[in-house]
Amino acid sequence: MRISVSRLARRLRVEQRIGVGGPETALSDIQLAALAALERHQAMTPGELADYEKVQPPSMTRVIAVLEERNLVQRSAHPTDRRQVILTVTAEGRALVTRVRRRKEAWLAQRLQELSPDELATLRAAAPILEKLSQSLNR
Repeated sequence: MRISVSRLARRLRVEQRIGVGGPETALSDIQLAALAALERHQAMTPGELADYEKVQPPSMTRVIAVLEERNLVQRSAHPTDRRQVILTVTAEGRALVTRVRRRKEAWLAQRLQELSPDELATLRAAAPILEKLSQSLNR
């Protein structure tokens, strides 16, 4: 199962890179993942984002710097803690995340059409279990 899940994740990552020349091709997997997490959560501190993505804060600082340099995220003052900043996705960042998601969803939808009704039912039943595993707090 581990191999199959890893292979599927890799295929989806490759799919986001198709369309060579787009801004998404210049971003690493962790940069795209961080951007998507920010888009989903609307606003996070750098520490929250690092924790969510399971990376060390110095690594996330470098990721944020690239995203900010490319005008995909912006920093603003934290409303209650002057030592913190809040990260949000810019309109350009949101558009990029939408393009990547659409491309991945189209690829997956095409693959799902190749499955039988029984196989699709099995996947639907397994989806909540896989989601539970992906959200597990144990590292």
